[in-house]
Amino acid sequence: MENEKPQQRRNTSDLLQLVVVQNINDKLSIGEIKNMLHERGFGVLLVIAAIPICLPIPAPPGFTTVFSLPLIIFSLQMICGMRSPWLPRWLTGKKISRKGLEKLVQKAAPWLRKIESYLHPRITYISVPAWERIIGIFVLIFSITIALPIPMINFLPGWGVMIMSLGLLSKDGLVISVV
Repeated sequence: MENEKPQQRRNTSDLLQLVVVQNINDKLSIGEIKNMLHERGFGVLLVIAAIPICLPIPAPPGFTTVFSLPLIIFSLQMICGMRSPWLPRWLTGKKISRKGLEKLVQKAAPWLRKIESYLHPRITYISVPAWERIIGIFVLIFSITIALPIPMINFLPGWGVMIMSLGLLSKDGLVISVV
């Protein structure tokens, strides 16, 4: 537990770069990456699942439903009080090349740093487990709304999930409560 305290103070962009730098293996499993992110796993996975929903592009029917399923699963895990996301064994065993992950982190880091410059630990009591369950309820409601096959309503709840997830990553209760 003592090892986690310095990582909790790091920005998520720095933590992602640390994941790449600390590993000398040519390939990393999804499970290894998830374990290195500790409690930030929910925030990162929610952001990844919400990005396609937040893009202002026309999408074929069912597109948002597919991306809402991981959001629903992760929100249910948050409601149940899990400290980090559970992923099926077949997914945690999947390997990603270190070079591919490094490229992805390098491309995402400037954007994430820009966003992180606005996010700071504020109203941090919202990031305690009891409040994370409440956040999970809101993510579930937004995710169900996203899953509904009604045109033009997915974009706003998608952004709600994205903003709450970024607030979770930075322990910014003010941003989380704005949504």
